[in-house]
Amino acid sequence: MKARNQSAGMWGKFSALMTLAMIYVSPVNAQTWESILQAIRKKFPTVKQLSTDELARWLADTNRPAPLLIDARNKEEFAVSQLPNAQHFDSVKQVGEAAAAKSRPIVVYCSVGYRSSAFAEKLQRAGFTNVFNLEGSIFAWANEGKPVYRGSQKLDPPKVHPYDKKWGALLKRELRGQAN
Repeated sequence: MKARNQSAGMWGKFSALMTLAMIYVSPVNAQTWESILQAIRKKFPTVKQLSTDELARWLADTNRPAPLLIDARNKEEFAVSQLPNAQHFDSVKQVGEAAAAKSRPIVVYCSVGYRSSAFAEKLQRAGFTNVFNLEGSIFAWANEGKPVYRGSQKLDPPKVHPYDKKWGALLKRELRGQAN
């Protein structure tokens, strides 16, 4: 029975990986946000997904403690812009030092949600119990007209690092920025 469960688990992981590979090699215009989000959900089934609207309401609610907002992109991407009060961390250890308690709410984001879901899963394996991935991540956030910042400065007009040409096509053209 255990071998059958392991085989089923391996098949599920393989299937999710193949779905992501198909998404990556297919033309962006053949992809939809929904197909990308479904592939991410399938690859990371234990990671709780938080919509951009839910996060916006959470950040605006002064009666609710703000989550530790983690940008899982690389430093070059983070330097262009980030969500309000986000911090860039490269490791679970850095998050542990900033979070103080493993039960603190944490929201992780990247460009579209794959890297942040992977990081959220690492945090869960390390014992963090209240971790979310921002579904659609900063691309969805910015595409919806929500504010992006460089440090404490709100960017007007907003700009977001496009990651690369392929994935950057998911970001509205006028939002695509480059490193300084």
